[in-house]
Amino acid sequence: MKLNGKCCVITGGGMGIGVATAKRLLSEGCTVTIWDINSDVLSKTEEELKGKGKSFFHQCDVTDKNRVYELAEIANTEMGRVDILVNNAGFVSGGELCEKPDEDWEKTIAVNLTALVYTIRAFLPQMYERNSGHIVNISSAAGTLGVPGLSVYAATKWAVWGLTESLRFEALNNNKPGVKYSSIHPSYIATGMFEGAKLGFPGSLIVPLVKNHDVIAKAIVESALKKGRYSPKRPVTVNLNPRLRGFLPDSWFQKLMIIMGVSQSMKSWIGRK
Repeated sequence: MKLNGKCCVITGGGMGIGVATAKRLLSEGCTVTIWDINSDVLSKTEEELKGKGKSFFHQCDVTDKNRVYELAEIANTEMGRVDILVNNAGFVSGGELCEKPDEDWEKTIAVNLTALVYTIRAFLPQMYERNSGHIVNISSAAGTLGVPGLSVYAATKWAVWGLTESLRFEALNNNKPGVKYSSIHPSYIATGMFEGAKLGFPGSLIVPLVKNHDVIAKAIVESALKKGRYSPKRPVTVNLNPRLRGFLPDSWFQKLMIIMGVSQSMKSWIGRK
């Protein structure tokens, strides 16, 4: 996809991967609409992006489907159309399943999965009508394997990968090959939501921490949008997860994940300050 002149909506765009992606898209000549639940963060981001290109900012709780559908109409009015949707809004609550209240897990599912149904349904009909568009869903390296202390989060990110792939086939079945889908699979990023989480030795040598959010923004813009890659993973060694799972007996794969330090990786998690 050639990005110059495209119109984009980024959910959770006020910080982290979202704002890093917005900067890259604006530099490519895109018009960008940013949704974020935090009005203070949104105001700071608006100031930060001032002068970098045409952009719009709206407070949005993506779990509120009426607000999503309302803002989708506003995005089409303000920008004329929406060519690209980046479903970046996310929520993480670390801890074992019985350590946290139901509300934490319900919010995790609502933000990380259910909200994608709302945002995609808001923009997909117009993309089908034009036979053109690209939807990028942020999954996770935890969407390729199980991680203790992240069980519900991992479940949502597995679901995002499955949702993305299923919708890609739906587009083909509907003779809409111009509507593209990508899922993005970051491993632990050194700062932000997963600060402190890390693999042990030797896992940290094979799958090192992602140094900053722009690494993922680059994967979104350069690999997913420009090159049409289906599921970019960062670091690229995250690709070993599905490959080894398919090659090794299940019991061997489980033992390898323990050796790599996956089972203890959330013990040092701090999260966003």
